[in-house]
Amino acid sequence: MFWVSLVVVLFVGALLLLGMFRRRRSERGADDPHGVTSPRHWERRLLLFGGVVGPLIVLAVLWVVTLRDVNFLAAPLRSNMLTVDVIGRLWWWEVRYPEQGIVTANEIHIPVGQPVRIRLTSNGVIHSFWVPELAGKTDMIAGQTNNMWLEASQPGVYRGQCAEYCGRQHTHMIFFVIAEPQATFERWVQREASSVPAPAAANLTRGQRVFETNACAGCHTIRGTTAAGRVGPDLTHFGSRRTIGAGTVPNTRSLLAAWVVNAQSIKPGNLMPPVPLPPDDVQALVDYLESLK
Repeated sequence: MFWVSLVVVLFVGALLLLGMFRRRRSERGADDPHGVTSPRHWERRLLLFGGVVGPLIVLAVLWVVTLRDVNFLAAPLRSNMLTVDVIGRLWWWEVRYPEQGIVTANEIHIPVGQPVRIRLTSNGVIHSFWVPELAGKTDMIAGQTNNMWLEASQPGVYRGQCAEYCGRQHTHMIFFVIAEPQATFERWVQREASSVPAPAAANLTRGQRVFETNACAGCHTIRGTTAAGRVGPDLTHFGSRRTIGAGTVPNTRSLLAAWVVNAQSIKPGNLMPPVPLPPDDVQALVDYLESLK
């Protein structure tokens, strides 16, 4: 498209210059009393080709090339790719690796140098999955699965964003794609697929008990415990995540405590209600959640 546009701009510019110089010559020596010669037949044909026929040909060619490229981008050459399912929720991203049995949230780990198939859907309103440095936008629609793929050529953390207005916390609908060397990615898969071990310290045991006996367990899952909620994100390895609330705030101890007590004060409109707990229980719960690596 760049080269076609460049040729068109140069061609039109040349015609403009030609027309300017021809008009000046005709005004200096024209027999016509108004100083302008009448259009010739070749000039009419030029207008017809340049204004109608030429653009139709150029746009038709670009349309065919665009369809070819879109088809290529939608179907990469490799069939045995890693598959990741991403579900847009209000307002966070559920991330599933169906072949590895992994469920996480707001972070997508991928191996460097390999195309990864992303299957997208939504459980409510329309979202749009966008990682500007890796791929274009793809809509996420309830009841429909849209497919795309992305590939990172270099290790790094690539920010993603919902690109379709989805409600009050659309701005804080952030996720991260973490591209890692193959060996590092495989270690991550092994860790994420495992359940959490029993707490080894008294404060962590108390934190797990607080989690399981309060509203937390009704909405969240932690594999290896009795908590099996499906409303909120899976928190099995929450301590290793970079942010809280889909990129709303960093995952720090103080912000996590504030989120547990009243998430609405940090991300108004999200589906997590305030959880009134004694201060000691809050600290034990934060200790426990931060230990889930």
